[in-house]
Amino acid sequence: MPLLLNPIIIAVVLLCVLCLKRVNVLLALLVSALVAGKVAGMHAEQIMNVFIHGMGQNSETALSYILLGTFAAAMAHTGLADVLAKRISLLIKNNKFMLLLILTLLACASQNLIPVHIAFIPVIIPPLIGLMNKLKIDRRAVACSLAFGLVTPYIVFPAGFGLIFQRLLADNMTSNGLKVSVPDVWHSVWILGVGLLCGLLFAVFVSYRRPREYENIPFREERRRSLRFTGSHYITLLAAFATLAVQLWTKSLPLGALIGLTVIFGAKAINPEKMDGLINEGIGLMGYVAFVMLVAAGFAAVLNSTGGIDNLVNALIPFMMGSKLLASFLMLLVGLFITIGIGTSFGTIPILAVLFVPVFIKLGFNPAEAIVVFAASAALGDAGSPASSTTLGPTAGLNVDGQQNHIKDTCIPTFLHYNIPLVIFALLAVILF
Repeated sequence: MPLLLNPIIIAVVLLCVLCLKRVNVLLALLVSALVAGKVAGMHAEQIMNVFIHGMGQNSETALSYILLGTFAAAMAHTGLADVLAKRISLLIKNNKFMLLLILTLLACASQNLIPVHIAFIPVIIPPLIGLMNKLKIDRRAVACSLAFGLVTPYIVFPAGFGLIFQRLLADNMTSNGLKVSVPDVWHSVWILGVGLLCGLLFAVFVSYRRPREYENIPFREERRRSLRFTGSHYITLLAAFATLAVQLWTKSLPLGALIGLTVIFGAKAINPEKMDGLINEGIGLMGYVAFVMLVAAGFAAVLNSTGGIDNLVNALIPFMMGSKLLASFLMLLVGLFITIGIGTSFGTIPILAVLFVPVFIKLGFNPAEAIVVFAASAALGDAGSPASSTTLGPTAGLNVDGQQNHIKDTCIPTFLHYNIPLVIFALLAVILF
């Protein structure tokens, strides 16, 4: 099969083009999956069966987002989000870089410390939109700050989502013939964290440093809240730590979120009669993202069924010419195409392990080199993919007044500032390690 007719390349390019033309991500994923399947010679009924069956692979993720969205809505109703937003406003003292630093740290905490992932964004960001407009902050810088906090911790730190990512990476490399442990992973991937930090600094201090004007468009009724913490706020914080503890203990994010909600309603931080309304609000906050994750899993299943991933790697092997550096670049390119299409680095790992580990062994990669190239290949595209929670989350928070375009203001900036450094520093690791 000619490389340019590979269903993976065609599907991903089509997905990106459709998104740039402002076709909804859900429809773009569906159309791209159908085209990929037809190029591979699959029947329409077969494509849809694979697609629908594949959606189940992200069912736990989707349920997590719905429950975490409900938890976020509960935080908003207790007033905790507004209090935190106002305290942040007082803390930064009109210093926009301090605001970006705080948002970056909050995003980092959402991956490792209190693993609510992107559910905090639609809660914390909207109360700060007025302040951002006043400071004339370019929201592309905010999107890059949030994306850094959503990506870097799970790559670098073995805690929360990071532990899941690194364990998944180690297990898949080991099962395919290259023995790797979790400590081996976090001892090696620090260089990718340095690259991502360089991307963040460039975005904040160079690309989007200049002021940008936004209209002050009302998007919700303003609520006047006291800055004092109340009993309901402390209960909500307790619920957040309970969510973390249960998630770490059981390795189940949905169960953790469920326990957190139980604490909030059981301790009557919120009247239990509001439960139905909060569930609906949670679905409103995160339901779209959850469904995109389901559809992205179906899209990934179709791509796997086409056989195009094997063909893509096999077509590139002759070009590697025994060079580890060239091989690394080509593998990073494959990882970019796959991850930007399916929108999840976690889901990319099992796909790439079968293909890449034999190449690592054949070309004599040492474990550190293999780990860095593999981790970067899996993570490439997460920042920048139209179907990734790393881009959907920031857009959900920043677009509450309709002034943050998902592709031009979130996907493209995060793609440029994080995928390019990942490639450069992964190749640098092959030279240095």
